Amino acid sequence: MTDDQFADGILGQMRAAPVISLDASSRVVVMSDMHLGDGSANDDMRDNGELVTTALERYYLPRGSTLILNGDIEDLQKFPYGRIRSAWKSLFSLFDHFAREGRLYKVYGNHDADLLEWSRYPYPLHAGVRLERGGRSLYVYHGHQASGFFVKHNDLSGAVIRYVLHTLRIHNRNTRMDSNRRYGVERKIYEFSRRSGIVSVIGHTHRPLFESLSKYDRLRYAIEALCAEYSKADEPRKAAIAETVALYKDEFRNLGRKDRKNKRAPGLYGRDLLLPCLFNSGSAVGNHGATALEFESGRIALVYWFEEGKERAYLEREAGPSSLLEGTRFRRVVIASQSLDDIFARMDLLA
Repeated sequence: MTDDQFADGILGQMRAAPVISLDASSRVVVMSDMHLGDGSANDDMRDNGELVTTALERYYLPRGSTLILNGDIEDLQKFPYGRIRSAWKSLFSLFDHFAREGRLYKVYGNHDADLLEWSRYPYPLHAGVRLERGGRSLYVYHGHQASGFFVKHNDLSGAVIRYVLHTLRIHNRNTRMDSNRRYGVERKIYEFSRRSGIVSVIGHTHRPLFESLSKYDRLRYAIEALCAEYSKADEPRKAAIAETVALYKDEFRNLGRKDRKNKRAPGLYGRDLLLPCLFNSGSAVGNHGATALEFESGRIALVYWFEEGKERAYLEREAGPSSLLEGTRFRRVVIASQSLDDIFARMDLLA
């Protein structure tokens, strides 16, 4: 699939997509990649199920947020729909509640695309959802459309997952696409977004991105900024900088060991000035918690939900203090936040 074919396909989807206007009172949350199964040990969502259910029920639902489920919610490549629905009754009850109030949009991904063939599925299915602000567009879609493999061979992929990985009890979160394929998907979507002036909001790769940057890149830039500040700082500030850089370095090295190819790359997309046109909500099945993207008061934020006592050492240095969801043991922290108007202005200036 060429870049032009991909762009034509996404622009065609956008024209048919439902539209949500983002104004000062709008609240929207995007979650993706829940990979709901049958509740067994081979269910990717099993560890984070209570966390995500609580966040939806105790935080997003009472705040009046609109919920966009951005693909790969039910894992139909591993489990029958009936067993999934039975195992996750409380979560589907919440989906039903959002839907009754007109606050649910269900986008399909490669793991739940078979739902398109079901006439009895309870929620309308969309290829994507368009968010509009000040005449500019953000398009929420799963992102598998940028992978020629998934577009052409999704049935084969499903068979491998169902009959090989599922049989061997190997989780999807442990078999994510390799670096070349993952970065290929991200680069294709980034180039489309850059050329079209559209902000893409995706899932699929399970890797959170904010303003086109991964956590690896954000840490690298933060370390560089702290090092530049060090020589001009007073002694107490120098001590604080040294401690913070040590924490960041540890996390940076951990990420580098997982992805040597990214560590050697001059830039994620081969450009010195990145346009902030690509965002990824990450996934709900992370090993340490769940990520999501929030739209509120004209801003976009990447947030991280986790169980109290299980936060990682660098987190509060990078993102600031977390807040405990009252009456629960779960915490929410804002990893990054930016004004949508500023994002569009930077896209125009840097394009």
